[in-house]
Amino acid sequence: MEFVSHIPLLLPISELEPIVDFYIANRVMPKSLIGDALHLAYASYYGIRYLLTWNCNHLANANKRKHIRIINGRLGLSTPEIITPLELFTEEAEL
Repeated sequence: MEFVSHIPLLLPISELEPIVDFYIANRVMPKSLIGDALHLAYASYYGIRYLLTWNCNHLANANKRKHIRIINGRLGLSTPEIITPLELFTEEAEL
């Protein structure tokens, strides 16, 4: 906890709700995955550079990247680089 204690919290704000609704209306996310839509809305609204996720169906999916960029463009939002934890691993040099 001490390691992350200096990281500021992103507070829930009313501006996120219409973004989530727009994502669902434009089929970025199904309505049943409102948490994932909110995750993307936070990252996009706050201009977060990377969004780390295990959701490979609706977020970290090469087929969805363009769709997400287009929808965020319509909203005037930036699109974070959406990656999985596996993309953060580095190869170790063989000895």
